[in-house]
Amino acid sequence: MTLKITHLGSGSKGNATLLSTGDNNILIDCGFSLKQTEKKLEIVGLKGNDIDAIIVTHNHGDHSNSAERASKRWNAELHCNIETAIKMGWEPISTCRTFNNLDRVECGDEFSFIGVPIPHDKADNVAIITNSGKGEKAAFLTDLGEATMELKKHLEGCRHISIEANYDQKKLFMSSYPETLKRRISGRGGHLSNFQTGKILSEVMHSKLDSIVLCHLSEKNNAPHLAESEILYHIDDNYNGDIAISRQEGPEFSHYLGQEDKEKIKVV
Repeated sequence: MTLKITHLGSGSKGNATLLSTGDNNILIDCGFSLKQTEKKLEIVGLKGNDIDAIIVTHNHGDHSNSAERASKRWNAELHCNIETAIKMGWEPISTCRTFNNLDRVECGDEFSFIGVPIPHDKADNVAIITNSGKGEKAAFLTDLGEATMELKKHLEGCRHISIEANYDQKKLFMSSYPETLKRRISGRGGHLSNFQTGKILSEVMHSKLDSIVLCHLSEKNNAPHLAESEILYHIDDNYNGDIAISRQEGPEFSHYLGQEDKEKIKVV
């Protein structure tokens, strides 16, 4: 079955992305409270017990907040790299299943992933590159200050890319943030600016890239129209797919791998 991608929400207050293959439901990150996460799942017609696995990209709270509790309550496998397990105090085997970066991990009958190391603020963060049973790839990457050559290689050929566009350069440098914080955000271990994200996407663009979701937008130093216009400036001539923005208050839409148009979610 086609991979269905639903962002439950993205931002500094929490991150979680739902991947559904028909037989399996997998979360990338579980950064909201357990109660919030279950409410968000209800919106898309799922219960916590429907989640088969949780993949945590790194130890920061907005990505890992309720992951262990959710794993135990839902009887869902908890996956992370060994460095994240150590920082979270999770016991390999008994609490979580650890993976080595760049090793392929089977997760259900129709889904596998690899974790590609990316630089971010003293965290052992990874981008998640998934592979469906049909061999189609999707990428999910937030919390990085730059894209390594290795990461760009793995982004090539992806049918879907979810990528952070954290800040607008002008808004950040004109903000009231201390200079040290501005340097940290804009540094190699910080976050991607709209400009950086546009450049990365322009470098990995190909004819079968059907959908892009911009994630982790700063509430103070960015705006949806700024992020979208900057990205389109870099890719518009070569891109015919869908572009959407995942807000903190999701879920609002789903993408199906290999299809350009997103499906809006009706909130009852």
